[in-house]
Amino acid sequence: MNKKATYFSKFLFNYLILLINLFLAELIFRVLSNFAVFSWASLRIFLGLNVVAIIISLLISALNEKISKILAILIAVIFSMYTFAQIGFITYLGVYMSFGASSQLGAVTDYIIEFLTSLPLYYWVIFIPLIITVVLLIIFRKKIKYFEFAKKSAFYLIFVSVALITLSFTYRYTLTANFMQNNLQQVSNIELVKNPSVPSITIMEFGTIGYGVLDIKSLILPKAEEEEIKIEEPLKEKSEEITDNTRLIDDRAWKDAITNEKNSTYNNLNKYFINRDITDKNDYTGLFENKNLIVIMMESVNDIMINEEFYPNFYKLYTNGWHFANHYSPRNSCATGNNEMSGMISLYSINDSCTANKYKTNTYYEAIFNLFNNSGYETTSMHNYTEGYYRRSTIHTNMGSKKYYGVQELKIPFYYEYGKWASDEDFMKKFLTIIDKYDDNTKFMTWLTTVSSHQPYSFSSPYGDLYLNEFKDTKYNITTKRYMSKLKVLDNSLGILMKGLEERNLLDDTVIVLFADHYPYGLAKANIEKVLGYNVTNDSLAEKTPFVIYNPSLKPTEYTQYTTYMNLTPTLANLFNLDYDPRLYLGHDALANDYESRIVFADGSWKNEHAYYNAANSNVKYYDNYYKIEDIKKINNGLTLDMKMSALAIKNNYFVYLNKVLKKYKPAEPLDKNEETGAITEIVETRVTTEKVETNE
Repeated sequence: MNKKATYFSKFLFNYLILLINLFLAELIFRVLSNFAVFSWASLRIFLGLNVVAIIISLLISALNEKISKILAILIAVIFSMYTFAQIGFITYLGVYMSFGASSQLGAVTDYIIEFLTSLPLYYWVIFIPLIITVVLLIIFRKKIKYFEFAKKSAFYLIFVSVALITLSFTYRYTLTANFMQNNLQQVSNIELVKNPSVPSITIMEFGTIGYGVLDIKSLILPKAEEEEIKIEEPLKEKSEEITDNTRLIDDRAWKDAITNEKNSTYNNLNKYFINRDITDKNDYTGLFENKNLIVIMMESVNDIMINEEFYPNFYKLYTNGWHFANHYSPRNSCATGNNEMSGMISLYSINDSCTANKYKTNTYYEAIFNLFNNSGYETTSMHNYTEGYYRRSTIHTNMGSKKYYGVQELKIPFYYEYGKWASDEDFMKKFLTIIDKYDDNTKFMTWLTTVSSHQPYSFSSPYGDLYLNEFKDTKYNITTKRYMSKLKVLDNSLGILMKGLEERNLLDDTVIVLFADHYPYGLAKANIEKVLGYNVTNDSLAEKTPFVIYNPSLKPTEYTQYTTYMNLTPTLANLFNLDYDPRLYLGHDALANDYESRIVFADGSWKNEHAYYNAANSNVKYYDNYYKIEDIKKINNGLTLDMKMSALAIKNNYFVYLNKVLKKYKPAEPLDKNEETGAITEIVETRVTTEKVETNE
């Protein structure tokens, strides 16, 4: 047989084998993900996989028989493993894997045992197409007689070329054809091709392989793919009556900056932020003015900790202070670092990146530390572990923390070995020795990030085993008991903190705020459900975590509005009566009169007491008749704009620029609040269009 005949025989065989493997794996993935199998998206995925299979087969079929076979198997293995990894990531970490978050790859490998053991056994069916592929390639290929293509090789070359071009144009058509679009989808398919900024929607519409290709493309060509939002000129102004609760802000410098700014990206950001609503003061404004503040971000905590028998110290804070019954800590790429960052600056982290690390050199004059610095506080931040996962010594100081203490500086015993974390009890003791250095007139604000309750829970560890006897009479499995043992260390540390503040006569003058970075995703949801007694799989209930504000003077209160860590800084800024501009935060004061109860997830999904919108499949679950479809669209459009502008602000280090121009154009004379200038109370309606803009990334 001549070479042309062999080539086209190998091409046809490789093409069919790869197409079967890839498409079957995608269908199985959709079934496991509860995505619709019989849908326009499935047709689009099939067309796309045909293109991929043709291109790969054309390339590898030019090689000799043995190498061609090895490459076909290797490609099938890689694609199958990638698909399995994606279903595993979304199940275990709550996000899809992205090359944009590759800085955390080393951290993820630490969890590999728990990652694999936490996945349901039936997930492994994804590898069935791979097994079929290997069998066909190794066993049956030898029995297949090559056909004579030599005399018609030119015909087949033309046929394959026409097929590839036709499939490519048909695929392109599916991106814009009206009947193939979901009218609730927050980011259009054509936008996702240019920039797969929302992995969950991209995978739903293009499949795992399609997303993988787009993810790599956006990593290599970020500027070419970056499509952002252009804010057009204001359409109208509206004046409001100034009352005692009106938060007055002089916008003359900002308006001058907009008038003189030539950079379209910065001006789009200027117009977006200046046009956001200014939250008025309320009955809570200044309630904690001049008190000290301790914010504690608790590692891997959910409502399991609300238990008086096992965790009396936390329970005391929870029941004697304010607690928010519908607080969530949605996960994203690098959940601990990104959620910590969002808590400090109230901006959405970028969905497919380890934002805290990638943009660690950014500075934010509006961050929580700087707000307290401006009010004369001594600010610090502390974490009882190393910089191995997040570069907090840079991140926190760039947000205004006057001093960051890592585990080495705190001189707390710790281990570099994964799973052997430092003690939160030692952590709180060290914190108390640090505030002992302050004089009686010092007001302090401190951010503490704990670590003892971090996974692993599936194997023995110092604090996972320490209090196992306390849970011996429970019916929970050993993994759950190890987690609960670690929570005991955290609870003990809260007792040390409370006792230490009381002994120093600081408790009455100190506000303690507790929230979680995320729920314990290292613990299987089935195990969590056995403790909590309700289903946490539905409607993202697994992401529900405690949020507590405590001071001895507070009347115990439960708040039912839906909140997240995004609301932390603006809520505290109002409670402490700090000088801040509410428009600079994508979160809101959760105690404001006009607070809109809602939590937003990393992919643009959202939830409140009226509905749950799932961005991945654009489905809405209504809890009552409060919303109409037009309301859902309006909310989706608003959230899409917010998340895109948040990403653009972070990528361009916008708040450094804003701080400079506000100082540059600051008026020499203060504004007379009685003047009818409209500069203070102006609210502007904006038009939004999509336009490609330059970024500084």
